[in-house]
Order: sequence, then C-alpha cells, then structure tokens
Amino acid sequence: MQSAMGCELLNTTPAKGPRPEHASQIQEIIDSTYEKYKNVDDGEVATYIPELGKANPAHFGICLATVDGHLFRAGDCDKEFTIQSMCKPFAFQMALQQCGLKETLKHVGVEPSGDAFNSIELDAKTSRPFNPMINAGAIAIASLIKQSPVEAGAQAYLDEMREAAGRLLRLDHAVMQSEALTGNRNRAIAYLMRNFGIIDEQVNEALHQYFAQCSMLVTCQDMAIMAATPTRSPGNGYLIFNI
Repeated sequence: MQSAMGCELLNTTPAKGPRPEHASQIQEIIDSTYEKYKNVDDGEVATYIPELGKANPAHFGICLATVDGHLFRAGDCDKEFTIQSMCKPFAFQMALQQCGLKETLKHVGVEPSGDAFNSIELDAKTSRPFNPMINAGAIAIASLIKQSPVEAGAQAYLDEMREAAGRLLRLDHAVMQSEALTGNRNRAIAYLMRNFGIIDEQVNEALHQYFAQCSMLVTCQDMAIMAATPTRSPGNGYLIFNI
C-alpha cells in the first residue's frame, strides 16, 4: 500500500493554524493511527449496489483538514471512491441555500428516525421523512434541488462540491447505472413520498438526482476539505454555502 504522509498548507495566505509543535503532534497521531490499523482486513466491501463490490479493500487513508487550510494525512488519501451517503449533508446545505429553511422543512424533518437508513417509512404525524440523512429525506432533498434537464441538476451539485473540495469532481457512471438498476427500495420510498405530496410528480428525476449525488467520485482528502467547508473553503476562503 503506497502512502502519502505529512502536513500541508492548502493556500499561501498566512493563516493562524496550529503552532508548529502542535502540528507535529497532530501528524504523529495521524501517522501512528494509520500504522496501527493499516493491515486490518475485517469485514467485506459493500455489495448492495453491485458495482461497489469492485472496490479495493486494501485502500486506507486518513486525512484531517483544519478550517484555516492545514492538511494532516497518511495513507491512500488520493484514491477515489464514490461518496454515497456522505453526499447527504452537502445536498441538505444546497437545499437550505436554494429554498430557505422554512420551505425545506416542509419536505423533511430534523428528528432521528430510530430505524435503518433505508426504511420505507415517514413520520406518522407529518408525513415527512424524519431527517435528511436517511434515504427518504435525502430523496426529498434531491427533489428540491433537481433541475431540468436532469443532467443540469447533477452538474450543479458537482459544481458546488468542486468549490468545496477545491478541485474538479466527476461522476462514476458505472456506479450510477448500477444504483439505478438496483434501486427499487429507493423507488418505493420515493413513490410513498409522492403519495403524500412530499415530492412532486417528477419522481424519476428526483431519483436521478439522488443517484448522481451518491455516485460522485471523491478522495479521503476531498472529504476532509469538504467537511471543513460549512461556509467557506479552507483552500481559498471563498464563500461556498450561503446559509
């Protein structure tokens, strides 16, 4: 397993950041954690979407990004994989940005469901999905941010995530096709929500948006940088999510 280790500054703008001795300690923790767990091979790769079964289980990386642009990393931080459910908080931010809090909360709640992420259920009191981090809520959010044609909505998501990650991102079309071919449970969830008026009549378009979001290729480093970008990019300081 090849590994990329070390601390890096994402931009040349002077930043407060951690003091040198603290940065060294953080990197030591990252390195030791990587060395401790790099040979663990328990479990299996995901196969509920057939294309995901092709993932290399040997890939392992750790990356930490600070909001002022410092990166601490070890291992396979540059290996791409599809973002899958980690797309959900970013799509939720986009919905809040585009639709506002009041309108967004007409379509999804913010309470725990107490059940599996892919449960075919809605809140009995409101008919909404319980929250945007389960599949039902994520599909409702996808319905809010989809566009016509459907490719435009997927590209808008990619463009927003590119700003957050600081590099061009792309879709894995093989994974997206695999999701579409096997996504009957998500279709059931979507049509249940359509029955209760949570999403509009463009059910297939909402599913296309959701499958596209899940199929975006990212690296461990991308995810660290994106997670440090609730509002501004740690790479360039630009405003990303205006919420």
